[in-house]
Amino acid sequence: MSTLLPGVVERWWNDDIVPALEEYIRIPALSPAFDGDWEAHGELERAVALLTEWAGRRSIAGLRLEVVRLPGLTPVVVAEVPAFGQLAGHPDGDESCVLFYGHYDKQPPMEGWHDGLGPWTPVVRDGRLYGRGGADDGYSLFASLAAIEAVQASGGSHARCLLLIEGSEESGSPHLPAYVEHLRERIGEVALVICLDSGCADYERLWVTTSLRGLAAGVLSVEVTDEGRHSGAVGGVIPSTFRIARQLLDRIEDSTTGEVRLAEANVAIPAERVAQAAELVAAVGDGIDAYPLLEGVDLRTKPGSELVLDRTWRPALHIIGADGLPPTAVAGNVLRPRTALKLSLRLPPTADPDAALAALGAALTVDPPHGARVTFVPDTPAPGWNAPPLQPWVVDALEAGSQAHFGRPLGYVGEGGTIPLMGTLQAGFPDAQLLVVGVLGPGSNAHGPNEFLHLATGTRLTACAADLLQAHAGHLLTTAGGGR
Repeated sequence: MSTLLPGVVERWWNDDIVPALEEYIRIPALSPAFDGDWEAHGELERAVALLTEWAGRRSIAGLRLEVVRLPGLTPVVVAEVPAFGQLAGHPDGDESCVLFYGHYDKQPPMEGWHDGLGPWTPVVRDGRLYGRGGADDGYSLFASLAAIEAVQASGGSHARCLLLIEGSEESGSPHLPAYVEHLRERIGEVALVICLDSGCADYERLWVTTSLRGLAAGVLSVEVTDEGRHSGAVGGVIPSTFRIARQLLDRIEDSTTGEVRLAEANVAIPAERVAQAAELVAAVGDGIDAYPLLEGVDLRTKPGSELVLDRTWRPALHIIGADGLPPTAVAGNVLRPRTALKLSLRLPPTADPDAALAALGAALTVDPPHGARVTFVPDTPAPGWNAPPLQPWVVDALEAGSQAHFGRPLGYVGEGGTIPLMGTLQAGFPDAQLLVVGVLGPGSNAHGPNEFLHLATGTRLTACAADLLQAHAGHLLTTAGGGR
């Protein structure tokens, strides 16, 4: 049962966190992949200043704040809190670190926001805070510190906590490994990781993320001439670069079914994840009804559990950008000299991202049609993650938290997105308990228009995190050697 002071977390969310998140949403803190001049523009620094100023006003015993900067990399906000309560001075209190993770950088604004809404315009409507980055992942620092403060205010105990809030996650976290290495001694021995950058299958219970997909991406470019030519004069003789690009993409994806043909991008799905997909559909459905589909569009071509596995354990190719295509309003009858497409290939959690990226590049560039000039410029690949088993005390604490704060049993859900840090942490801290949770539920639309944060879920998730901190403290106090 929760030992938190009644209403304290909800009051902090209403009075302190939501106003701060509204200010955060107003900052166009684009991730470096979308703003090459991020240092000069200073928006990421504005976000960092907001986070640290808010954090500095919290009543948290021993809180130490620092903005760590490495040359040329987006800064990292580090907040460290020593062990508290019965663990203060305990041998395991400061050795068994609880690592909270989140990020403050954002995706681009996108088009299609509803009337009255916008990426940099915070609006609270029907219990939802709209705007870019609030749910992905601006709330993470606020929720993490509120969870720690709630434990202390309630007279509870927690081990040493360290928050790591980075600024390049939406670019694939290219800056993070250098910071993890730089801070390795300070981080110390991690016993528990709480990552607040994931989703939930509904807003009615606490959901634990069981897996995350990896990512292989890059830009495919096709050229056949050094300038545009009148399509009437050369059409039918000089091949369209778009047609050649389509042929190349057919090597990667079956355009009828969407099946990805690369062996390196496919894996055997663990039986446990297949069973969990079926349990998820039985509990909340396949989720299709939450999609903003046009009338007549039908995606239910297979059982719901297979659709869940399609978005969590099978690869998927998307074209997320293009160059060389003029807007339709000014498109002349010209055979264009170049087509460039930004490809995003989501990978199964256990696929090797380096091997998949190499296979993608080779399939696109070997023996191109008509001898066209074809290049593929890859992005840094990102690994997926398949969650290791949680210890019984963690499961018990999460189940109790879900019941106490949501009134429903704990749920398990695979996610189709990518958090590169989780693979890094699993490799670096193999004995740590890794917990990935979040607020991105049906309709919340991270990265797209009308992104929102479900405020009640954020509040309840914060309370669950506070209870987990206290459960971890209890585990350390009752287990010889801290359970390690």
